[in-house]
Amino acid sequence: MNAITDFAATIGLDWADRKHDLWLQPADGSKAQHLQLEQTPEALHEWIAKLRDRFGNRPVALAIETTRGPVISALMAYDFIVIFPVNPKALKDYRAAFCVSGAKNDRTDAMLLEELVRLHRHQLKALQPDTELTRKLAGLVENRRHLINERTRLVNQLHSKLKTYYPLAQTLLEDQMTTPMAAEFLSRWPELESLQQTPSQTLRAFFYKHNSRSAKLIQERLEQVQQAQPLTSDPALIEPAALLVGALAGMLKSLHRTVAQLDKKIQSAMDQHPEAALFRSLPGAGPALAPRLLVAFGTNRARFASADQVAQFYGLAPVIEQSGNTKIVHMRYRCPKFGRQTFHENAACALRREPWTRCFYEQHKLRHDNQHHQACRALAFKLIRIYFACWRDHQPYQPKLYLQALEKHASPLHKKLGPAMSQSGQ
Repeated sequence: MNAITDFAATIGLDWADRKHDLWLQPADGSKAQHLQLEQTPEALHEWIAKLRDRFGNRPVALAIETTRGPVISALMAYDFIVIFPVNPKALKDYRAAFCVSGAKNDRTDAMLLEELVRLHRHQLKALQPDTELTRKLAGLVENRRHLINERTRLVNQLHSKLKTYYPLAQTLLEDQMTTPMAAEFLSRWPELESLQQTPSQTLRAFFYKHNSRSAKLIQERLEQVQQAQPLTSDPALIEPAALLVGALAGMLKSLHRTVAQLDKKIQSAMDQHPEAALFRSLPGAGPALAPRLLVAFGTNRARFASADQVAQFYGLAPVIEQSGNTKIVHMRYRCPKFGRQTFHENAACALRREPWTRCFYEQHKLRHDNQHHQACRALAFKLIRIYFACWRDHQPYQPKLYLQALEKHASPLHKKLGPAMSQSGQ
């Protein structure tokens, strides 16, 4: 299909929760048309059926400001509709070029979307949906991350409240506050009095049940409970705080159960995925990060032509702004944040697995004022080049081959690693 001339019509769709505004321009030059559709599957499918009949099943180009969701799923079911996602920032800037006042409405946005796909679609990329299993995995890992962020928010609230009346709970649980054990503990004993009234054998059984089975640690905890003094004895402070802590703990218990369910679903989807072995072989790609890396790359090899495209898309490549003698280099702020976070976290995990990654990280920190996050981004940028080659060639990562490549090209990194480190990759 010729992307410039072979579309029977171009359409801009400004979608919303209650209605969709559409601007349709036939390729034959006839009058453009503005439509409004109710946000119902019936209305959307009825309009698409009329569209197919009107243009004889010839392809039409449709521009929209999103790449996922129910509208996209419905449109993708029709093979004659070619979807061109438009970045909301791009549409905003395009609108500002013609309306400096900043005024906007849905009809105008639909018209501008149609104009973008009609006049500038050589600069847009048609949406090529990934496999159903990959898209399902994408939803699972993103929802899991959302719940982990919610867990962090709730745990921070617990820390803040426990400091005011029940510091012993923080001492006993230490770094276990994000675990189901902490949620269960605070649900059962939301204040010191009820905890100190509990028999030692019950507390011992509780910790043992939650896989905290060090006899020494349990004994230390029991002694701390017996010796603890209340921070305050004012019921006006304790009772409201205990109710809040109990509620937060209850929410955490429900959240932990859902995260566990998601982990099982993710594991099952990965076991079924034909490319799971490739991404599980990558440095630092454990049960949580391997699926996220798979989703970041996808299975469509036409999606990225080079490692630089991957790094640019996910905001790992630096952005250069130059005007005259002024040159500014900074990180990219507008990008898929979840994807960038995935590569950043993977780089931090890879430090504990591959000796050469630790060496590269330390070198970069020395050159850039000991900045941890900057060094992680630099390592992520380097890892992307390796991952891209593995992904492009359908080959799992092999440390031995990479170390041999470093040696072959006389890399300073290989020299710094030394013979002992080289042997560890064999």
